[in-house]
Amino acid sequence: MLVAALFAVIAAAPAMAATPAPAVSAEGGIAIRGYDPVAFFTAGTPREGSPKFAYEYEGATWRFASAENLAAFKNAPTRYAPQFGGYCAWAVSQHYLAPGDPQYWKIVNGKLYLNANARAKELWEADQAEAIKRGHANWPAVLTDNQDGS
Repeated sequence: MLVAALFAVIAAAPAMAATPAPAVSAEGGIAIRGYDPVAFFTAGTPREGSPKFAYEYEGATWRFASAENLAAFKNAPTRYAPQFGGYCAWAVSQHYLAPGDPQYWKIVNGKLYLNANARAKELWEADQAEAIKRGHANWPAVLTDNQDGS
């Protein structure tokens, strides 16, 4: 009887495997809340993108403030897309997921990082170099590790 029960649990394990979170944090399928990722680099500030200038990348729709920014992203998406798929950099460094908020951002060594809120950004910046290292060590496994399997 115990062997049969154990076998049933083992047989069910693949069905209970975690379903990975999307590689890009995208509410309603829109990456980084519709903000233009290129604008952080060119304008030095968050700017809302337009549905008129949209591009599908990594399973999400990215919006841009101009045709020029759209073209720049198409030519070098990994240069402009935020690290960790736009999830909160602090959360990823702590091995969990939270959506990033484009109002709490920073460019470090030419890479864009988003955080969920002012407190997360403060914690991340207080230990920034190590938090970035931890984040990269946790990425992309964090997409699966904290999911509920549904």
